[in-house]
Amino acid sequence: MNKKIAASLGLLTLVAASGAFAAQPEPWQLGMQPGASPIMHGIRWFEQYTLWFIAPITLLVTLLLAWCVVRYRASRNPIPSRTSHNTTIEIIWTLGPVVVLLLLAVPSFQLLTAQYTPDEEPQMTIKATGMQWYWDYEYQDEAEDEAGISFSSLMLQEDDREAAGKEDKAAYPRLLAVDNEVVLPVNTTVRLLVTAGDVIHSFAMPSFGVKVDAVPGRINESWFRAEREGLYYGQCSELCGKDHAYMPIAIRVVSQEQYDAWQSAAQANLEDANRALMAEIESANGGDSVAGLQ
Repeated sequence: MNKKIAASLGLLTLVAASGAFAAQPEPWQLGMQPGASPIMHGIRWFEQYTLWFIAPITLLVTLLLAWCVVRYRASRNPIPSRTSHNTTIEIIWTLGPVVVLLLLAVPSFQLLTAQYTPDEEPQMTIKATGMQWYWDYEYQDEAEDEAGISFSSLMLQEDDREAAGKEDKAAYPRLLAVDNEVVLPVNTTVRLLVTAGDVIHSFAMPSFGVKVDAVPGRINESWFRAEREGLYYGQCSELCGKDHAYMPIAIRVVSQEQYDAWQSAAQANLEDANRALMAEIESANGGDSVAGLQ
C-alpha cells in the first residue's frame, strides 16, 4: 500500500513539475482539474478567492470559541455575566458579514452570468441527450446538403478495448473510456444543448467548467470553448438509476484541420473516421497516445 501511495505522489510531483495538463482525474487528487476553458479558469479563480475569506473566518471563529471556553469556564466564572446587549458588537457582527457577502456575491454573479452568456456567437452546436445509461450526441450545424452526424456513446467494456484500439488505460481509463468520443475543434465556441430521454441526468465536464442538468422534455443550454487539444473526461452527475456510475462523457479536442477531416469522414462512416483520427494523433505524438492529454 505504501508503495502505491509513493508512486501516486511521485506521479503528481512529475505532473506538477512538467506542467502537464490533466484531462482526467489523477490519483490522490485534492483539487479541481486544471481549467481548459475560460469558464473553468473563472471557477478556479473564484475558488481560490473565496479561500481568502473562508480561512480567516474559520480561524477567527475557532479562536473565539477557544477563548470563550477558557476565559468563561465555570471554574473561573462561578457567577456568570448578565450582559444582554453591546451596541458595538452588534454593529460589528452585522456589518462584517454584510461586507463579506457583498465581496463574494459580486464576482459570483459575474461568473454565473458568464456561464450563460458566451463572449462570442457560438460557431457550432452539440446536442447531448442522456439515456439510461449512455449519451446520444447530435451535431446540428451541417449544411442542408450534408449528412448529419449523430451517434451513441457508451462506456467501453474491458473486453472491447483491443478491438477499439484503446488498450492504453493511461489515455483511456477504466470506467471513463467510451466507444465514441465527441470530437471538437480547439478554440471554438460550442453551444451545448442538454436534455434527457427518460429520467433526469446531468452532463458534467470538469475541465470545461460545465455541469448542466438533463431533464426530459426540456432543453438546457450552456457553452464552452476548449483552449487545448486533448482527451477530456466527465460523468453523469445526477443519480439516474443502477448504472448511473457507468455513463461517462468523453470529448476529444483536436486541431481545426483534424476536425474537418474527421467530420467529412464521419458523415460516411463514424467508426472509420474515429480510427483514422486516433491513428493520426498517435502518429503525430510518436505513437504515444498519452501525449495527446498533455
